[in-house]
Amino acid sequence: MITVFVEPDNETFTFEKHNTVLMLQKRLGLRVNDAIIIRGGTLLTPDSRLEDGDQIRVRKVTSTG
Repeated sequence: MITVFVEPDNETFTFEKHNTVLMLQKRLGLRVNDAIIIRGGTLLTPDSRLEDGDQIRVRKVTSTG
């Protein structure tokens, strides 16, 4: 299981293991550039592998341009 905290929605989800960040983003309905994905202070790329027990922070990015 991985735990996912979504900001700024302040939602917490638990999921069965996802292989990559991209798979997680698809599960959350996010495109690649919709959010910054963080694990323990490290930014993750879409091809980063996720491991059982990971705590992931998803920080949605919005443009007000």
